Amino acid sequence: MKKLLLSIMVLAATVLGANAQEKWKELDDFHDVMSKTFHPSEEGKLDPIRARSQEMYDKAVAWKKSTAPAGFDQKAVKPNLKELVKGTKEINEMVKNKATDAELKDKLAKLHDVFHGIVEKCEKEDHH
Repeated sequence: MKKLLLSIMVLAATVLGANAQEKWKELDDFHDVMSKTFHPSEEGKLDPIRARSQEMYDKAVAWKKSTAPAGFDQKAVKPNLKELVKGTKEINEMVKNKATDAELKDKLAKLHDVFHGIVEKCEKEDHH
């Protein structure tokens, strides 16, 4: 009886473990900055992106350089991560060059769409 119970517990743990996708730390780190800059911009508040544009760029670079955990298709998102890095670099330059709020808001919205495209390709969880 103990062997049967142990076998059932091992099988359940294996099945549950196979279905549970690991977290991609760099994705989550980037998402944190994106959510705290994009959502305020929807309300016309551009100070967060102005204050965190370098950090957003750094997080995008770190994500692109990272290795995806099991369950993620890194090959599918690699070109999009390259686009994300390019976009964050452009936003950072725009901030340094004192771009208007409208210009930043538009660029950030496009970058947000790129981010969501990546998330859709690499996992089923919603990062919004």
